[in-house]
Amino acid sequence: MPLVRYRKVAILGYLRRCKGKTSLAHQFVEGEFLEGYDPTVENTYSKTVTLGKDEFHLHLVDTAGQDEYSILPYSFIIGVHGYVLVYSVTSLRSFQIIKNLYQKLQEGHGKTRLPVLLVGNKADLSADREVQAVEGKKLAESWGATFMESSARDNQLTQDIFIRVIQEIARVENSYGQDRRCCLM
Repeated sequence: MPLVRYRKVAILGYLRRCKGKTSLAHQFVEGEFLEGYDPTVENTYSKTVTLGKDEFHLHLVDTAGQDEYSILPYSFIIGVHGYVLVYSVTSLRSFQIIKNLYQKLQEGHGKTRLPVLLVGNKADLSADREVQAVEGKKLAESWGATFMESSARDNQLTQDIFIRVIQEIARVENSYGQDRRCCLM
């Protein structure tokens, strides 16, 4: 019988509507794109996925959007294993806000390595693009994070995003385990 591991993942992004947090989560769990919906206050989604020989019960917290002045609630920090930070490739402002959100997460956690996946959503809208893929990749590399572009509408890499965040959680957890040594002086 496979080991079932619980992973809580927060999905964060800019507060303005239609950046794709809810669409990504809904597409991953339900397998369909939502054309229209009310702005998210906070939703949760659950799905069990198999990765290798292990099963992971993912609890996704689809947060209300944030801005540069928002204070991150402790519920976005305590008990959360990993983060999917989402911006729209059609909004430079949403990309700028992501930088602030990451800094707030680091301050809240008090550590430098966080399991983060940076996602540029709406890759299907290339004609309206304001943020180039190379910018997202460069930002993710500066954090030591993984970068992906996706389209919730076209179901492009939606499954891969959440599989990858599970892998990022394991990578960060394992890296801390290797660095810990006790030294008596």
